[in-house]
Amino acid sequence: MNVVNREASKAGNGPKNQAWSSAMPNSARGEPIEILLVEDSPDDADLTMDALRDGRVRNHISHVDDGVEAMNFLRRQGRHQSAPRPDLILLDLNLPRKSGREVLAEIKQDPELRRIPVVVMTTSDDEKDILAAYNMYVNCYITKPVDLDQFITVVKSIEQFWFTIVKLPAA
Repeated sequence: MNVVNREASKAGNGPKNQAWSSAMPNSARGEPIEILLVEDSPDDADLTMDALRDGRVRNHISHVDDGVEAMNFLRRQGRHQSAPRPDLILLDLNLPRKSGREVLAEIKQDPELRRIPVVVMTTSDDEKDILAAYNMYVNCYITKPVDLDQFITVVKSIEQFWFTIVKLPAA
C-alpha cells in the first residue's frame, strides 16, 4: 500500500507528533489542519489534494488507499506510529481490503476517534448507501460530481465549511 503525505502549505515541516487528545483543534493553535484522505482512486486522490492545496486554509493531507491502512493510520499502528490525528476524514465507500462502510463503523464506535468529522465522498448516490452512512453517524455524505470543475468546487466547499464555518470540539 502506498501512503502519500503531502503538505498543502510549503511552510510546514510535515506531520507533528502531537497528542491525540489536545486542548484545542489545530486551527485554533495556528497549526495546519490535518486531513486524512481515504481514497483508492489515484486520479480522485490527486484531484482532491490539488483542490485542497489551492484552498485558503493551511492544511496537511495524509493519504491512504484502503480501509485497513486507514484504521492503522487512525490507531497509529505499524508504519503509522507517528501519524498526526486528523481534524477531518474524507472517506470513499468503495475501498479494497476493508470497505469505507466498515471504516466508518469502526471510527464511530471508537471513543478516541468518534468525534473526528467524517465526510463520505463517493460515486454512489444510492439511497440505501446514504441512509446506511447516516445511520452509522457520518457527518456528511457527498456524491462525487463527474464534472472536473464541479468536483473541485465541492472539495473547496468542504474545506471552507469544515474549517471556517463549523465549530468543532477539541480532539
